[in-house]
Amino acid sequence: MLKKEGGGMQGEMIVQQSQQSAMKFLQNVRTKVESLFIDKGLLLFIVGFLLGRAVILSDLSPFALPFFGAVFCLRKERAGIVMLALLAGALTNILLNSGFMLIGMVLFLFTAKLLNRRNLLTIKWLPFTVFAISIAARVILTYLSQGTLQNTNWILAGVEAGLSFVLTMIFIQSMPLLTLKKIKHSLKNEEIISFIILLASVMTGTIGWFLYGFSVENILSRYLVLIFSYVGGAAIGSAVGVVTGIILSLANIASLYQMSMLAFSGLLGGLLKEGRKVGVASGLLIGTLLIGLYGGGAETIYVTLIESILAIGFFLLTPKSAFAKLARYIPGTREYSQEQQQYLRRVRDVTANRVEQFSSLFQALSNSFSNNNFHHQDESAEREVDIFLSHITEKTCQTCFKKENCWAQNFDTTYEHMKGIMTELEDGTEIHNRILKKEFDKHCVKSKKVIELISQEMSHFQANRKLKKQVKESRKIVAEQLLGVSQVMGNFAKEIQKERDNLQHQEDQVMDAIKGIGLEVSGIDIYSLEEGSVDIEMALPYCQGRGEGEKIIAPMLSDILNETITVKKEVCAEHPDGVCRLYFTSAKDFIVETGMANAAKGGAWVSGDSHSTIELGSGKYAIAISDGMGNGERAHLESNETIQLLQKILQSGIDETVAIKSVNSVLSLRNTDEIFSTLDLAMIDLQDANAKFLKIGSTPSFIKRGEKVHMVEAGNLPMGIIQEFDVDVVSEQLKAGDLLIMMSDGVFDGVKNVENPEFWMKRKIRELQTVEPQAVADLIMEEVIRTDEGLIKDDMTVVVAKIKRNIPKWSTIPIYSAPSFKRKKAL
Repeated sequence: MLKKEGGGMQGEMIVQQSQQSAMKFLQNVRTKVESLFIDKGLLLFIVGFLLGRAVILSDLSPFALPFFGAVFCLRKERAGIVMLALLAGALTNILLNSGFMLIGMVLFLFTAKLLNRRNLLTIKWLPFTVFAISIAARVILTYLSQGTLQNTNWILAGVEAGLSFVLTMIFIQSMPLLTLKKIKHSLKNEEIISFIILLASVMTGTIGWFLYGFSVENILSRYLVLIFSYVGGAAIGSAVGVVTGIILSLANIASLYQMSMLAFSGLLGGLLKEGRKVGVASGLLIGTLLIGLYGGGAETIYVTLIESILAIGFFLLTPKSAFAKLARYIPGTREYSQEQQQYLRRVRDVTANRVEQFSSLFQALSNSFSNNNFHHQDESAEREVDIFLSHITEKTCQTCFKKENCWAQNFDTTYEHMKGIMTELEDGTEIHNRILKKEFDKHCVKSKKVIELISQEMSHFQANRKLKKQVKESRKIVAEQLLGVSQVMGNFAKEIQKERDNLQHQEDQVMDAIKGIGLEVSGIDIYSLEEGSVDIEMALPYCQGRGEGEKIIAPMLSDILNETITVKKEVCAEHPDGVCRLYFTSAKDFIVETGMANAAKGGAWVSGDSHSTIELGSGKYAIAISDGMGNGERAHLESNETIQLLQKILQSGIDETVAIKSVNSVLSLRNTDEIFSTLDLAMIDLQDANAKFLKIGSTPSFIKRGEKVHMVEAGNLPMGIIQEFDVDVVSEQLKAGDLLIMMSDGVFDGVKNVENPEFWMKRKIRELQTVEPQAVADLIMEEVIRTDEGLIKDDMTVVVAKIKRNIPKWSTIPIYSAPSFKRKKAL
């Protein structure tokens, strides 16, 4: 058994080695063939040979000079090979044309030498140069061969030169396809047609060649039409058939009917390409039978049919890899779309990786700024004490006669005494521990001098310690901010890397459903179908402001997607021929309706309070009140800056806790003025109505639910007082119908003559007979002012928010043949 297993493994290894050897051999053969055709110029030689044979209108040869000029400008090192190939091709067909080509190429080389001296031989001027040289060469050859020039000769020379002018521009675009190993990402339609003209011109050189009585140019032209019909479809196939047929018919008038057959076959083959190779081949056979009977009758149908069958045979033998490579460069093909998607995916991945690198950089910076050496804090404090006492010792004990006794024999006692005195003098200028002072006087002969020096140096020691503490606090603040930026950039990188689904099928289904009820839709783009994060854009003809999107389309989408869809934005056309654009998105489960009332101290115009209501893109609603210290314009600027800074940071996606700490650090480090501000922030999640309260030196908030009133409070110092603080976050679950009442300290503390303002405020809120936010804010403001006999002794701000269920205006419209989509939940 072991021998058999060993023999089987050895056999598999031999097979694998054989396969690897065969693959390596094929790769070497392919590399050598590519090198021979591309690097060595064999392909250019073959093309030049066939173009040298190619003629139109019996004796005109407009292909040679344009091809030679294009090669000379783009691949000058291959100009010699192409020159020999053109002359060789002309010698095998019409000897007179070889003289025309020789004269033309000699004139071109002479002209190029003259123009190069002035740098005038460029791609831009090449067609004009070829035009002039073509006329000159044909006139010289005609004069040498006939001894005279007639009007017909001038006309033919002009026609030939005009064709050369056009072919030069075509060959310039087509030449890179013959001389480069790799083609750029995609080809324009003009480049494809130019390449087809080049191939058809090359086929013209095969006129007169027969294989067992069958025309080579007919077989090659039909093979070319089959390839492009299979790859590019009906449009490309018919265009190739027309172009190839025209050029071949110019070379041979008897083949004029070939243009109709090739164009019709290309059209049918492209329409039948869903049937793969068999369908395309069937299109050629149908076209051959129909046009063949019309063009040549029953006598020539046999030969024409066999030529088509031979072309189909070569077509069927062509490997799929060749079609796939060609399809990548033709717009509209599936391979082209995949190539473009891969390119965009690579760009997206590179961008996401770069953002992730920045995120990692900010993460590393945050770690470097973080204070990770807390376990060394005690050691660092002891070292500071040692350095301080060493400094004192240098000025007092170095010249003392009892130095040896104090620091060598009684080191511990001396150190503890001086450390104790240092501790006593940290809080003041006197030593309250009399026992310590008495013992130190007995121990040290210079005790008074030592105590005075310690007292003098203590201020520097404390300033140095405070500075180090501030540096540590600043580093911690910077670390938190860098960490917040790192998290935002990390989330952004994940968003970039999200693959956009191909939702073409769903777009067609939605369009069919909408058109099924009689509405006309110009176009629809579905960007996301994630549950809770739907994003749809739709274009409609001029709607005259009838509100079709809100009344009809959104309810239909709600039924199809099984969630409430609303119109996020509507852009109506300005004229009847325009297009209206509607943007649909997922509706939130809750909405917030707000009301506000404020008053400045003493009835002034400018209040020191500022407030803001912000609907964030992440499905959250923020309500913020800031109270600047004092009153008037200075306090207003301080509170307004706090609100604006907080709003910008929250909209960037940073967590609210980090956002508040960032605002606090900015305010505390910005200046040294004793100007502080409070902040009362409520973040409401519109999906589940969960609220987070972050109160920085602010007064309590109140939640009214029916007849019950609940107070929300948290203890934090005002912003800007200290650089380092922890934010207490209070979470509350709100419900539909709840009233959230937030106020500044001018409102809460404005009832001076009330013994318990909290109980009084709860009672007033409970007694309210209305639930309209604006009415509630006005009533609370009025009650507070009335209790103080109509005086406004401080800035007052009340913001009231009502939590409501998001109920659409229009019911869903059931679609009985509604499409079923694969849905994903939003992250």
